[in-house]
Amino acid sequence: MSETQTGINIQEILDQLGIENLNRGASTGSYWFSTRGTKIDSISPVDGKLIASVSSCSESDYEAVVMKAQEAYKVWRQIPAPKRGDIVRQLADKLRDYKEPLGKLVSYEMGKSLQEGLGEVQEMIDICDFAVGLSRQLYGLTMHSERPNHRMYEQYHPLGIVGIISAFNFPVAVWNWNTALAWICGDVCIWKPSEKTPLTAIACQKITEEVFTDNDVPEGVSCLVIGDAEIGKLMTSDIRIPLISATGSTRMGKSVGEVVGGRLGRSLLELGGNNAIIITPTADLKVVVPGAVFGAVGTAGQRCTSTRRLIIHEDIYDSVRDVLVKAYGQLRIGNPLDENNHVGPLIDTEAVQAYEEALKQVVAEGGKIIVEGGILTGEGYESGCYVKPAIAEADNKFKIVQHETFAPILYLLKYKGGVENAIAIQNGVPQGLSSSIMTNNLKEAEYFLSNNGSDCGIANVNIGTSGAEIGGAFGGEKETGGGRESGSDAWKVYMRRQTNTINYSDTLPLAQGIKFEL
Repeated sequence: MSETQTGINIQEILDQLGIENLNRGASTGSYWFSTRGTKIDSISPVDGKLIASVSSCSESDYEAVVMKAQEAYKVWRQIPAPKRGDIVRQLADKLRDYKEPLGKLVSYEMGKSLQEGLGEVQEMIDICDFAVGLSRQLYGLTMHSERPNHRMYEQYHPLGIVGIISAFNFPVAVWNWNTALAWICGDVCIWKPSEKTPLTAIACQKITEEVFTDNDVPEGVSCLVIGDAEIGKLMTSDIRIPLISATGSTRMGKSVGEVVGGRLGRSLLELGGNNAIIITPTADLKVVVPGAVFGAVGTAGQRCTSTRRLIIHEDIYDSVRDVLVKAYGQLRIGNPLDENNHVGPLIDTEAVQAYEEALKQVVAEGGKIIVEGGILTGEGYESGCYVKPAIAEADNKFKIVQHETFAPILYLLKYKGGVENAIAIQNGVPQGLSSSIMTNNLKEAEYFLSNNGSDCGIANVNIGTSGAEIGGAFGGEKETGGGRESGSDAWKVYMRRQTNTINYSDTLPLAQGIKFEL
């Protein structure tokens, strides 16, 4: 695509964000991309063009980053939490200033719509705002002691270095979900972004450094290491990093969990989803259609919360299917920077291949394609990453339905009888991230939310599976990994709990009345 077709001047965006000299390699502040490392090309799925090349971090560079982070932690943890919160507040203000160019870069480098790119930056702003208030609320508890003239309480201390491994589909927000909380808790962070989206990561680092420099924050509180899976392996096996927060596939998460668990470290895992919406006979189709369609095709089906399955009652199955087919016929696919389009590209041609294989497999297993898929070609689709959102009638027992395909493929499943049968289908997959029920029956809604209902970390009524507010803890169960990020009390993941007992008497009573005379 030409500049006029994409709607942006990418060099102007990079200049606004202070990104330059990437091809020569650089070492500045607390991030390293070494001239000794291999080149990582950032190629836009929007038009297939090379945006820039970044030199990856070497093992010696990584070691320098960790040592810098260790030294910075000694200083950062001594700064009062409300003061750390104020620095995070300033980062939110800076992100407001950079929202438009950063949102455009997210859209161009990753391929999500411009609205979603800007929305992702807004999520960063929101979590910073949340963290500011939280910096004055890192509460412990005071307990009554069974011993006279004793006081018991618990308090929370920072862990040290938090390692963050993020995925391409949310190239900036998930990093900030972790850092905003970790920083106010007194931790320092080392981030390995997806090698598919290195430029957005560098932009975030540059913006953060502006704020940190203004506040005399020591180098090493925010660190960035650009590299492939080998850098991730260094992080997960490093005993100097007590917590690894990793977002990605279940396969990747199992590997991370095994390595980190082997050294008795902590893992915060946000892995795959296979999310379903249950549609009951009382559901309002005016609510169902936008929730299901956006959930299935938003970000071209590349969200961990994307809607993969619709579980529809047999009495309304045909009407729901027909209205969905009609809605899919109105979807506009193309340049995500054009706000008239609904669906942008997949991240790369490997994702396109996985999409094609999934459509072949569902047919091979006995499914029926009712909205045809396919790769789009011609003007505007030169990258080879644009595909048609597809719908297939299937069975929950199909192997392909049990698997998460990161693409806009929606499976329609039919259920009979009561809502408990639909819930059994929904829960009958290995993943457990997000779920939803569309119903105007209060009993069905409450049953869905009860301990007999959804086994997912997120359960919604009359809204879709995708999208989450900052105030709630985000994460899932089963093969989704069990992690929780963002709101509620997710901050506790980034701290260690300590129980304290103070004896303010003149004697030392021992437990269970034991006498120990000297």
